[in-house]
Parts: sequence; C-alpha cells; structure tokens
Amino acid sequence: MKGIVLAGGSGSRLQPVTRAVSKQLLPVYDKPMIYYPISVLMLAGIRDIMIITTPTDMPAFERLLGDGSEWGLRFTYAEQTHPNGLAEAFLLGADHVGDDSVALVLGDNIFHGQGFSSLLCRAVDEVESGSGAILFGYPVRDPGRYGVGETDAAGRLVSIEEKPMRPKSSRAITGLYLYDNDVLALARQLTPSARGELEITDLNRAYIRRGTARVIDLDRGYAWLDTGTHDSLVEASQYVQLLEHRQGVRFACIEEIAMLQGWLSPEHALGQVHANSGYGDYVIEVATRAGRAAQVAPDPVPERERRDRVGPVRGA
Repeated sequence: MKGIVLAGGSGSRLQPVTRAVSKQLLPVYDKPMIYYPISVLMLAGIRDIMIITTPTDMPAFERLLGDGSEWGLRFTYAEQTHPNGLAEAFLLGADHVGDDSVALVLGDNIFHGQGFSSLLCRAVDEVESGSGAILFGYPVRDPGRYGVGETDAAGRLVSIEEKPMRPKSSRAITGLYLYDNDVLALARQLTPSARGELEITDLNRAYIRRGTARVIDLDRGYAWLDTGTHDSLVEASQYVQLLEHRQGVRFACIEEIAMLQGWLSPEHALGQVHANSGYGDYVIEVATRAGRAAQVAPDPVPERERRDRVGPVRGA
C-alpha cells in the first residue's frame, strides 16, 4: 500500500500565522504537525509516501523531510496549485499509487490510542486482500460540523452527509481513508461540486453505491484531533505534552517508529540526530537502549505484537 499526506491549502483559519508558513509545518508541542500523519502511515507499515502541498510550501517540506531515506522511507512530492478538493489527491498521486492500494491522511489530523497500530495493519490487510474502502469514524458532540456516516449492522457505510442539519448519527468521518486501486478511476470520474472542488464525500459515495465502503469506529480509548483552528492547535499541543510527560515517551517520533519497524538501525539513528533538544535527547536515549538490547539477544516478541505494544503509544 502506498501513502499520501495531503498538506496543501491556505490554512485560512490559522491566519495570520499561515501567511508565512504552511499549517502542516506549525509545531504541535515538540514536533512539526506533519510528523503526526506520517507516523500514522508508518504504523500501518507504509514506507512509500507522497506529500502533496502548495508550490510555495514545497521547498520547506523538502528541507524538513528530504527523500525519507534517513528513516528508511521514500518521500516524493507533488504540487496542488489550488485547493481543488481532497479527492484531487488521487489525480495528482496517480503515478505514485500505480497498481497499489492507497492510504490518504490529512496533514492536520492526529490519531492516538492503545492498539491503533494493530487496528491499522488489519485494515490495510483487508483492503489489500479484498476490495473497497475503509474509513474511520469517531463519535463527536457536534456532528453537524463534519461529514457524518451511517452504517448497517455489519459496519458497511450506507450513507454519508457533509455537515448535515439533522445528523443521522454522531459518527464523524475522520481524515484517514484506505482505498483499493479503483479509487484512481473513480476519482477521474468525479465532477466539481457547487464550491468547485472534487469532494472526498462524493468519492466515498461511489464506494457506497458499490456496497464496498466500511467504517471502523474509533471509540473509547482513542483520540482524534483536528488542528485546523487556533484553539484546536493549542489543545492538541496540550494533549501531547500531558501524555508525553506522564508516560515518558514521545508521540509521532518517526525515528523510533522506524527502528521498531526494522527500517532504521539504532546506529544510524544515533548518527543523524542532535542533542540539546528534548526530542533529540529522546531519540538518542531510545536508540542507545535499542542498540544495547540488540547486542544482548534478539527480541522474542513477534514484530506486529511489538508494534502494537509500543508503537501506538509513541507514534500517534
């Protein structure tokens, strides 16, 4: 499965800050916002990731992330010259996706929860071995602000409404989507909505008509944070700060996730980070500990169980 992070847009709700810098490069406590959606893809086992952003902001993302090789990843970049809708990601990323399935995550969404890595991996396996789309739902108090999904007893999505006046459920559809390869052809068939955009809701409705759209609910024990406003950005930073201080681990530490996945050796991690920051000191500590453990004995815990036990707490 390939990954796409959509990090475009003007960030109008965060102006004037976003007049000078992309929203997805703003800090959420101790790291750039885009680290969080990248970590979600990494926890799902995805290494080949396209970053879609504006022509103005692309050089800054390239300076921050490079080609991804320092984490055992592969980053490529595409320009979205105008905010033409979320579904345009599959037109811009068609060559990147090729014949594979694809995960799209919005660059301002943060996910966290015990067992999240295993949940993601099972969803990826389901899409890769079958067909259709898997979306993720989250209960909210004000569903009229979101796209709202209605499901049947089997979890199949039967309807989706964008910011409804009378929501049929409290289930908001989050900014994480898994699709089979048919998404490329379906995206090409879309026509712009009244606001001139290719809507992700219309794409999801195409899967509903096929009967192949399913929702996985992120219920109690999970957190979904949208950092698109000043208040939500501060709240997300406070959430990350609180849990990192209490648990002594770092959210979305992409070096640690890469080491847990076996994509980055502790020696390589130690050679590319700098001390004198809390984040850098943490990577050095984790890499040093991992290097010592590797010298003593191989980890007897199966890889996926290890990711489930450790990855979600540190990575999303």
